[in-house]
Amino acid sequence: MTQNKEIIRYLTKGNKITPIEALNRFGCFRLSARILDLRKLGFDIKTEYVTKGKKTYAEYSLGGVNA
Repeated sequence: MTQNKEIIRYLTKGNKITPIEALNRFGCFRLSARILDLRKLGFDIKTEYVTKGKKTYAEYSLGGVNA
C-alpha cells in the first residue's frame, strides 16, 4: 500500500498524525509532501501547530473528523 493510502486510511479513522508518528508507522520521511498530495486529491486536511517546550511541529487531521 502506498504511503498516501496508508495515511488517509489512518486519518479517516479519526486519528491525528505528526511527522514522527508518520515515520514510525509508515516509514514516511516527508509527511508534509504526502499531505500536499492528499490535498491535491481533494481531501480536507487540517493543520494544527503544537508547541512543546522549544519544539513546534505540525499535527494533521481530516477536516470534520477531529475539528
